[in-house]
Amino acid sequence: MNDATACPCNSGLPYASCCEPLIKGVTAAASPEALMRARYSAFAHQEMPYLLETLHPGQRSDYDEEGAAKWASESDWTGLEILDVKGDPATENSGSVEFRASYRRNGEKQEHHELAEFRKSKGIWYFFDGKMVSAGQYRREAPKVGRNDPCPCGSGKKFKKCCGKN
Repeated sequence: MNDATACPCNSGLPYASCCEPLIKGVTAAASPEALMRARYSAFAHQEMPYLLETLHPGQRSDYDEEGAAKWASESDWTGLEILDVKGDPATENSGSVEFRASYRRNGEKQEHHELAEFRKSKGIWYFFDGKMVSAGQYRREAPKVGRNDPCPCGSGKKFKKCCGKN
């Protein structure tokens, strides 16, 4: 890969000076966000050994390397969006990164929205666990209008005969 190739993590930097040094073991991730970006790039470049190496040792027993490799190879990784970062890597031994990873699989756009937890052990950051983030439950601000209630538009008609018509 040449120096001009953009890093898949969407940092705006060339891959050779962004995530590649982390993935190749030249340098260690300085923060949970840096590790998150490198792990995304590892998926994009199918660098499966890096994903295992950066998984917290206490979490490796149920890691499905074959499944992860299949997912990585069958996907066209199209972008990473960092939504939120919590924890100070200089003073704390844990942190979290909320992110959205975009990819195409079988020609369909997909999105993986996760809150990832990272822990530092002996000065090294590791991915510890992740939880999928759902869209959340819809909350109605106004009371629900029944079919036979007066229409909220003020027409004086029943809702079903006014704005509630299909």
